[in-house]
Amino acid sequence: MPDLITDKSGRPFQTVFGWIIALLTGGYMIPWAIAATRGKSNTGAIFWLNLLLGWTVVGWIIALVMACTSHQVLGIRNPR
Repeated sequence: MPDLITDKSGRPFQTVFGWIIALLTGGYMIPWAIAATRGKSNTGAIFWLNLLLGWTVVGWIIALVMACTSHQVLGIRNPR
């Protein structure tokens, strides 16, 4: 079975910092913390969307959906 190459990237400091900020803001920044934990390539965009439009509830839900969507497939690596 071929391995998929995705846009996922690990950033441990950003993950820990994201969850600390999410807890300190009473859950407001949870979409950003989820995106950082999942290693989303668009974590920065999710952060700014959440920060600037999260108060509208619709903006918060959009940021959460962006954080929870699957990673983009960049290519296929054949193990042979």
